[in-house]
Amino acid sequence: MVINSFLVRNLQIYLVAENRILMINFGNTQTSEPMAEIFFGPEHGEHAEVVIIGVSVSTLSSTVFINIKNRGLFVYKSHGRLSWSVGPVLYQSSYRQGCKKNLTDCYFASLPMLDQCEASIYDVDCGHCDAVFDHCSISNTEGELYCLSIRSHRFRWIQDFSSLDEVFSITPGNNGHVYVTVPVRTLVLALDAFSGNILWQRSIGPLSKPDCAPVVDSNGWVSIGSLDGFLYSFSPNGVLKKFSNRNTENSVVQVGPFLDCSGFAIYYSQIEMEGKVSHAISDYTIVSAIRPKVALFTMLVPATGSIYWSQRYPGQFLTSLSNSDLSKFVVDEEIILAFLVASSKSSLS
Repeated sequence: MVINSFLVRNLQIYLVAENRILMINFGNTQTSEPMAEIFFGPEHGEHAEVVIIGVSVSTLSSTVFINIKNRGLFVYKSHGRLSWSVGPVLYQSSYRQGCKKNLTDCYFASLPMLDQCEASIYDVDCGHCDAVFDHCSISNTEGELYCLSIRSHRFRWIQDFSSLDEVFSITPGNNGHVYVTVPVRTLVLALDAFSGNILWQRSIGPLSKPDCAPVVDSNGWVSIGSLDGFLYSFSPNGVLKKFSNRNTENSVVQVGPFLDCSGFAIYYSQIEMEGKVSHAISDYTIVSAIRPKVALFTMLVPATGSIYWSQRYPGQFLTSLSNSDLSKFVVDEEIILAFLVASSKSSLS
């Protein structure tokens, strides 16, 4: 499945459009219109069977990372020259690394994730990182997580999580951490980015979708919402804090939190439903809910638990959305959270 994504580098946006990656150059918007060109993929009128799974951009090294289904990870310089590429299997001294259980149908299946302190595509103040790392994390279809060196494109380590599940999300942290979320098992794991060793593993509540992923703030706290109505926040050492501004009996947190521009606070939404029922089936929990009543949007700092802003929907602050052209559309929590972050004038430090 194609992950349509766009990433910003200086005044450029890289946009996945089917089997192409477009580079949109804004330049000076006051004197010229934005220009779009094909950065990767077939030219207009040409056809190629290419499935782009995901793309990431490193502003530090001016490189674009492209994961192509059944082919591998391709790394291009910003001017379009191929720098290097690598597949999910590497042979070193006659020893096979990667795809240990299934060599035939194994390929990289995730978005390439760059370390927060290496690539400034994340809203994190890298001044809080102890060092600059140069790794890229990516997973394959068999439940293996790779850490690759950006400079040497060698495998630093491979961790096999297939005993938990073959589907998981990857979240780059700061200060040398990588986080893995396994939705089916409702687990969050913290790994050492240098060695791949598991630092800690914690349980969370049921998640709303298979690709749920937490956010990591500048204090190193990792936060994710759950259908049990709580926001789970873990310290760098794995200490848990659970947040909820409403009775969780009929509440859910169904979209991931957004990082505030300060890097220290997060925005999240908690929805109160007319009814919610949880069913335990073996090791799994199924949550059923009907008709949302009220949405509560909150800005908080997980490290301290301080709440800096909170607003109900319907409510005074968000009433303007109902009176605008957006009234023609169903309210989307993620869009509202994105608007809140974009309009934030936070001065947290």
